[in-house]
Amino acid sequence: MRPTIGKAGQVVVHRVLRDLLGLRAGEVESTAEGASLRVERVFDDSLMWKGGRLVIPSSNVTISDEFVRELKDSDQR
Repeated sequence: MRPTIGKAGQVVVHRVLRDLLGLRAGEVESTAEGASLRVERVFDDSLMWKGGRLVIPSSNVTISDEFVRELKDSDQR
């Protein structure tokens, strides 16, 4: 998948990725990593203790091996 950057500097994230990663309209966290841009959801303060560990509740997002292969293949086209 190859999104483009518009004149206003906006990048559109493909719906497939948004749905699988649970991304919604609104604020995200972005950081530069070398020549890459990392975009992450902003979580609320709903951290909880589970089994003696502080965890972020799951968003019920499942990323299958097939999906990872499709992403890899689409990047090589």
